[in-house]
Amino acid sequence: MLIQVNTDSNVELDQALLQEAQAVVANALVHFGGQLTRVEVHLSDVNSDKKSGTDDLRCVIEARLAGLQPIAVSHQAVTVASAIVGAAEKMKQSLETVRGRLGTR
Repeated sequence: MLIQVNTDSNVELDQALLQEAQAVVANALVHFGGQLTRVEVHLSDVNSDKKSGTDDLRCVIEARLAGLQPIAVSHQAVTVASAIVGAAEKMKQSLETVRGRLGTR
């Protein structure tokens, strides 16, 4: 499973953040590894660097199951790490729902 991490101009992607994002997503989606062709993680600051506020960091995860349309979820939080964890959990639930509907448990 290929996990790509992208950020907007307001979120700095260093090696530590890249590794953390990939690890969190990989751990959350480990049971779907054989069915997922690619997972994209997009990190952004909703309010940009000009405003402050709570829950303004967003993580959008798009997963591509083989032979199906991509599935996307998002989660906003105070920190990038918590946004990633929240989005990864939402994606796990979404993929379980899709897999349940297809009857491929």
